[in-house]
Amino acid sequence: MHSFFMQKALEAARTALFITSPNPRVGCVIVVDNTVIATGATQQAGGAHAEVMALQAAQQAGYTHLEHATVYVTLEPCSHYGRTPPCVQALIQARPKTVVIAMADPNPQVAGKGIAALKQAGIEVVVGVEQAAAFELNIGFVARMVRGTPWLWLKTASSLDGQTALASGQSKWITGPEARHDGQRFRARSCLVLTGIGTCLADNPLLNVRDIDTPRQPIRAVVDSQLRISPDLALFNGDPVWVFTTRSDAQLAAQLADKNAQLITLPANSDGQVDLMQLMRWLGAQQINEVHTEAGAQLNGALWQAGLVDAVLSYLAPVVLGPGRPLMQIDALPDLAQATRMEMVETQLIGADVRIQMRHAQHWQQLYTQIQIEE
Repeated sequence: MHSFFMQKALEAARTALFITSPNPRVGCVIVVDNTVIATGATQQAGGAHAEVMALQAAQQAGYTHLEHATVYVTLEPCSHYGRTPPCVQALIQARPKTVVIAMADPNPQVAGKGIAALKQAGIEVVVGVEQAAAFELNIGFVARMVRGTPWLWLKTASSLDGQTALASGQSKWITGPEARHDGQRFRARSCLVLTGIGTCLADNPLLNVRDIDTPRQPIRAVVDSQLRISPDLALFNGDPVWVFTTRSDAQLAAQLADKNAQLITLPANSDGQVDLMQLMRWLGAQQINEVHTEAGAQLNGALWQAGLVDAVLSYLAPVVLGPGRPLMQIDALPDLAQATRMEMVETQLIGADVRIQMRHAQHWQQLYTQIQIEE
């Protein structure tokens, strides 16, 4: 029964998939006599959290006393003052009989303190119901809290023979309209859409979210080590853009600032390119949870070889293109045993194309162990 109602709380959390960043996506349901009487989801940053939304809904429905209620929440209630008061205090004041929690909060400011406060108040606490599903929903938040860097998705669209464009550069369109629309959902859930200067100069993309109802556009970002970018690109439409480089240019920085874009100088690696690990750490410090990468072979390959790719979102079209532009440029492997093998998560037919989701199993497991609490 706990699993059934926690799935309802997870459904509520998914309604906030596009809006809560940098906060986690959290859902809450309140149950009395095996009936859901109230539901809540975390609002945009600065707004009410899921538990408060659900408690308010219960009160509006006429439930002023919750001593026989069970509260299901997908993440440990916060126990610290941030933009809002601690949710654990609101629950303690409501005094439900039981609070069922899907997963512990990896935020060091919480990390078990919310659970301890509920128990100390005499409220029964159950932890770990639908834990894996709650973890998956907030993988970016967990990554930032545990390792200090966001969870990085690498999105690709390619032919059966692994080409992302013809040799001429023509790539519109390899996949069909359904796949392209589906990809917008993954942009929308991200905090930041990342690309390389080569893609910007070749395709002049906007990289914003279209055809998806979302009040929050992710930040767009460009890796441009040698500073070849032009302020006239479509990317600079007035919404925030970050340009990462190894060089300084006060005049260009001022031109970009007029268009709500920021030039960010980072250390270079041994090849004179932006140090991508430093870039990820910088993004983590800016409270970026999930990065959605749509780039060309050079940046894709650099991210892969740096070990920064956590998951792959691959759209595969039923077409063969012949010699063209590959998914990524990486160094030749001396032995097949050294190849990084991803873990298959899901395959789904999207229109005429196939969407394949894969993840780096070791990255996933290293994070998952950090949100488990021994009762």
